[in-house]
Formats: sequence, C-alpha cells, structure tokens
Amino acid sequence: MRSQIHRMTPLLPERAGELQDLALDVIQKSAALGNRQHPVTLDTLRELLRIINSYYSNLIEGHNTHPHDIVRAMQKDYDSEPAKRNLQLESVAHITVQRDIEKKLLRDSAVNITGREFLCNIHREFYQQLPEEFRVVKNPETGRESLVIPGELRQESVKVGYHHPPGHDALKTFLDRFGEFYAPEGHHGALKLVAAAAAHHRLMWIHPFLDGNGRVARLFTEAYFHRIPVHGFGLWSVSRGLARRNVDYKSALAWADALRRNDLDGRGNLSNEGLIHFCRFFLEVCLDQVEYMGGLLRLQDLVERIRRYVELRNSGIIPGPTGEKGLRAEAARMLQEILVRGKAPRGSVIAASGLKERTGRNLLGQLIEEGLLVSATPKGEVRLGLPIHVAGWFFPDLYPALSR
Repeated sequence: MRSQIHRMTPLLPERAGELQDLALDVIQKSAALGNRQHPVTLDTLRELLRIINSYYSNLIEGHNTHPHDIVRAMQKDYDSEPAKRNLQLESVAHITVQRDIEKKLLRDSAVNITGREFLCNIHREFYQQLPEEFRVVKNPETGRESLVIPGELRQESVKVGYHHPPGHDALKTFLDRFGEFYAPEGHHGALKLVAAAAAHHRLMWIHPFLDGNGRVARLFTEAYFHRIPVHGFGLWSVSRGLARRNVDYKSALAWADALRRNDLDGRGNLSNEGLIHFCRFFLEVCLDQVEYMGGLLRLQDLVERIRRYVELRNSGIIPGPTGEKGLRAEAARMLQEILVRGKAPRGSVIAASGLKERTGRNLLGQLIEEGLLVSATPKGEVRLGLPIHVAGWFFPDLYPALSR
C-alpha cells in the first residue's frame, strides 16, 4: 500500500524558487493590512469577511446565496422557499465551522491541522448542519444515489473529470502521508505558504470524501494560513479570489492532476509543471486579494466613501435599510471619529458631530438602530458596525449588488 504513495508525488514543486518570492510578497503585504485601521475596526471587518467568505466558497460549488440572505439566516430569518432556505443553512454552516476552527486554533496550538482527524472533523461539523437534501449525491455515470455521512471517508471509488482519485481502501494511507509531509512546522519561511498551496491541490486530488471536498479544502487552507501564521489573514478572502476566477481555478486544479509528461517534468508521478502552475495561480490569487483589501483599507479613501454614503442617504438618492429614513450629514463626522479611534464614549461621538446634545443623541440612536454603530451595553462605548446594507458602499465590489 505504501508504494501507492508515489502516485501523489511531487508533494512540493521542484525548482520553483520564484514561488517563494511570490509567497513572501503575499506574507509581507498581508501583514501590512493590520496597520491600515484601528484593531477594533479590523475585528469587525473580520466578522463581515466570514460572511463574504461563505458566499464565495459556496458560489464556487454553484450555490448562490446572496450575503443579504446569509445575514437573514444568521438572524434565524429563513426564506419560505425550501430551496433558498437550504442554501441559507449551508452558508451559515460554513460561517459556523470557520469561526469554530479559528477558536480551536487559538485555544490549542498543538492541533494537528493536516491530520486525518482534523480534516474529518471539518467535514463532520459542516455536514451535520446541512439539510438532508444536501447529503445525497448521485454518481453521474451510474445514476446511483449515496448518502454522505458527516466526517466519514468515502467508501466507494469515484471519478472527478478525467481524474481517478485513490481507491477508498487507500485513503487512510494517502491522508497519513499528507498529514506527515504538509505539517506547517516541517517547512520554513515563505516555503510554508507554497506548501499550503500545494496541500490545497493534493487534498483535492485525494478526494477523501464522497462530497464536500472543495469546501473542506478551502476551510483547511484557511486554517493553514492561520497556523503559519499569515499575519493579516482574515482581512482578505482567498475564496473571493478563487470564485472570481472559478474557471481558471478548476483548470489549474486539473492541470496539477496531470501525469508527468516527460523527463523534464520533474521526478514524481504527477506533473511538476502542473503543480508549479497551480501554486503560482493560487499565490497570485492571494496576492490580488491582499492588494485589493489594501486599497480599500486606506484611511482617507475609506473616510471619503463613508462621507459619500452619508451624502447619498442625506439627499434621498439611496434608501436606508428599511427604506424610509434619510441620514443627517453630521453622521459622517460621527463615523469618522469612530473610524479613527476604534471605539469611543457616546458623549465624544455626539460632540464630534457638532450638533446640540438632544439632536446628536437622536442621530447616534439612528446610527445604532441601523447597525452603523454598535455597543455591548445600552450606555457603553460604541464602535463601527459594518452591516451588510452598507458593506458594498464602504467596500466597493466586495460582493455583487443585490438584484431581485
């Protein structure tokens, strides 16, 4: 059985020093994101990006649940149409699992993120929250239906495009080798990020589960980034980049599935050039997303977009979240005060508006009611909120505009 492991080689690209340069660029620019805004504001942004990440990860699989509907589901407001409700449940499951993984890694630095148990737990925790309809898969060649058991390795042979993953009886052997080789502590410096990219493909190549391999691979990769750690990760979404280049993503995966072409194509069973191509594509997607968020987080630019949003609300060009209220122009000063300070006492925010106490208090109440400001207690300090109805104005192109 051990001899079959050669089928998965090379495990890292050979002769690909330029990939480490690309990985280092990602690491350095991602770390710089943490200096763009107050840490309190960045924590709020991370919460928003979990929603965005769920949207794009499921979109890659052909499931389109708009972030507005995901937020509704997080508030237990489900669509009356069963198909849409199921998609909402799927999106919330993704967010829940992602948040739980992050908490687990913070609690326990010894968690083996490349181990079989960790991977099966991701699958189990995700699928346990899915409706029954999403746990039935049909073999496209035989028409046979099978039930996906949460956390269970597949018990049958499968074909994915032109690729024949390892047989079900060899999965544990392949996963054990995967876990042993790709453990982050076994790699150093920027090579860790190259290993994360290669591991993403090789996990997809193994195809350990009957269904859900793409989502598990993306959640696993996010865990890997946290473990490296890639400082600033969580302020950008790799799934957004992959979804926006979904055709290229699927093509790069298939390219790395290919067998070695000739003696110049590495020494493993699979194409070294194919793995280099996938890793380069993956790291370029990461860099693109880091640079995209870096541009959006520039303080003066964000202040200007917030001012513009308030101006449009004030003039009635765009509606509020419930469709009626306008918004006083002084709200921009309040939001700017919070953006710079991270959080502040209510009195300071009212003073920053320049309004009289009562008028300022009413405006503060409106901002809290709309979720633009949030507070842990009825009279406590306030911080910036990023409700989904303003996210597209504050962060253009973060997700597609809502159309119904």
